[in-house]
Formats: sequence, structure tokens, C-alpha cells
Amino acid sequence: MEIDFGGIGKEYAVDSTRQLLSRNTKDSFMVNYGGDCHAHASGPLADGSAWMTGIENPRRPGDAGAVIQLKRGALATSGDVFKFILQDGKRYGHILNPSTGWPDTDSPLSVTVAAATCTEAGILSTLAMLQGNHAENFLDRQAVKYWCYR
Repeated sequence: MEIDFGGIGKEYAVDSTRQLLSRNTKDSFMVNYGGDCHAHASGPLADGSAWMTGIENPRRPGDAGAVIQLKRGALATSGDVFKFILQDGKRYGHILNPSTGWPDTDSPLSVTVAAATCTEAGILSTLAMLQGNHAENFLDRQAVKYWCYR
């Protein structure tokens, strides 16, 4: 077993890279580290269009379940589509509930959140995973845009 902080570390790295680049260029750009991304705060591409990014539908790998136009802000996805084990016919994801030490077996397959920073989006998407069947209610209360796949 291994416990790591890869999710929040990657999201922080996205935000830090965006900060560094924005101090050194006036050009528009998107930082994307393995699907967690942040569009440069100055706005859209030079021609006025938005950055296009897809969210994979976990029920149909390789298929973009949603295509998002992102001019500013960040997206982060949490899920257990690829990181799980099957034990005695039961699926256990890799995101552990700190109060029980176990994964929630009723969690969505994936949750993507749009927020001002990648770190914020990642925290909210992971917390939503920990809400199990109540993930959408939790995200509605946070007043963020999200995509949830079950």
C-alpha cells in the first residue's frame, strides 16, 4: 500500500507554473498536467476563442463525455476509474475517507470541477468523491460548475 499527496501536489504545481509563466509573458496559455489544467488569467487565445479541453467519460474510455471551452480558470478531476482494486466482487477506489480509513463504495467514478485555481478545483472534486451518493448535493452547495459521472 502507498499513500501519497499526488493529487494536491499536481494541482499546486499547475497553479505555480501558471503564476510563473504569467509573470514572464503576456501571451495566453494553458498549463495542463495530466488533465488538471489552468488557463492563463489574461484571457482567451489571441483570436478570441477559448481553450478546448475534454472530460473523458469513464463508462466509455477514450470518449470525451464533455468538451469544455475554458477562457480563464482551472479544472481538476478526481476519480477512481483507473485506480481501484476488486476484492470479493466489490470495487474499492483509491480515495480514502479520513474518518473511516476506507474508500466510499458509493462514490462517483469521476468528478471534474471548474474553479478559480486548480488547487481549489482539486480539493472540491476530491471532497465530492468522499460524499458518495451526496456528491452532487455537496457541489451544488459550493456553487461551482462540475461534471459528475457515475
